[in-house]
Amino acid sequence: MDFSTILNQKRDTIIDLWIGAVFEDQQIEATNELTFNAVRDSLPRVLESLADMLAHSNPENYQVIDEASLEHGLIRAEQGFEPAEIAREYRLLRSVIFEELETDLVQASPKDVLWATRLINSVVDEAIARCFDSYTQSRMEELNKLRTQMQLTNQELTRLVRASHDNMSKLTHELKTPLTSIIGYADLFLRQQQQADLNDSYAHLESIERVLRSGRLLLRLINDTLQLQQGDGQIKLKVVTIIPQDLIQSVIEIVEPLVRDKGLELKVDCDRAPQTVQTDPLRLQQIITNLLSNAIRYTENGFVSISAATLDHNRWSIVVSDSGIGIAQAEQKYIFEPYYRIHHGPTAPTDQGTGLGLAIVSQLVELMQGEIFVSSMVEKGSIFTVVMPIEQHEPKEN
Repeated sequence: MDFSTILNQKRDTIIDLWIGAVFEDQQIEATNELTFNAVRDSLPRVLESLADMLAHSNPENYQVIDEASLEHGLIRAEQGFEPAEIAREYRLLRSVIFEELETDLVQASPKDVLWATRLINSVVDEAIARCFDSYTQSRMEELNKLRTQMQLTNQELTRLVRASHDNMSKLTHELKTPLTSIIGYADLFLRQQQQADLNDSYAHLESIERVLRSGRLLLRLINDTLQLQQGDGQIKLKVVTIIPQDLIQSVIEIVEPLVRDKGLELKVDCDRAPQTVQTDPLRLQQIITNLLSNAIRYTENGFVSISAATLDHNRWSIVVSDSGIGIAQAEQKYIFEPYYRIHHGPTAPTDQGTGLGLAIVSQLVELMQGEIFVSSMVEKGSIFTVVMPIEQHEPKEN
């Protein structure tokens, strides 16, 4: 029986039935975004190759079917098919072919049926193998291109980060020198005006104080930005033994004028603090200063407090609390991000700081192997708790 001619005659029917089965198969999801013609793609060539092999009765000559199947695999790779989806569509193809040839196979001799069945299965298996070869090769090429692109992108990002870091360091250096000079001269002029006792000195004093406030705010922004830029592992701890009460007292002396100017009550309780701790005093002072400054900045009435206590044999805590505007629950997860500032309260925008203080605190606490926690309610105040090791160890260099 001439199965080659029969297969060619039924080719269009087989294709239509096969495509319908592929679209109906819920496990072949790639067809959801494809048209009829896109799914049909190179299937006619596969069937033509199969018919050609049936006509020549030469199962070893797979060149034509290989070319068609390789094309099929490339197309499926471009269309985003998964390997399991390709396997299912070939399973459906095999099923449709035998269903359409069933009537003819029944009329053929057993020998012809056996020969045709073996040949069809062999050709379909070869088509699957070649299809997966080209599919895999195409995917590997995509992966290599993507990897190359990622390497190039990573190199460019690294270059940009380094350039940004260098530019920021140069910018802060160039700005800090003249800005420090401006603040120094403004401070000197302010003292001279205060001593001169001139009738118009009030207007001069107010202008100079504005210059000082703006200059100090800008200097703090520059310092904080530079500090944050250096937060990529370049900060080196200098661990020594200190008396924590003395360090806390030195910070209190710095912030007392701010507390007094706002008419706030400053509460201090360090009686339960450890006698000594091993830590980096400069970094610890930065942490406490930033927390107290924030508490004062966002508190208009009431109190600001700081306490220190021993928790166990190798942990102690610093707690800074206030009766200020508080932090909404939804905002608390963002407050340690750079440049984030809370969006409520009476504090004027010019007095809200840079939004870098808590980011630096969080960075330093982590560097010093500690933890920081916040508890706050709007209009009820905030509590920041820092837990640090009593015996601080310097991080090992890589």
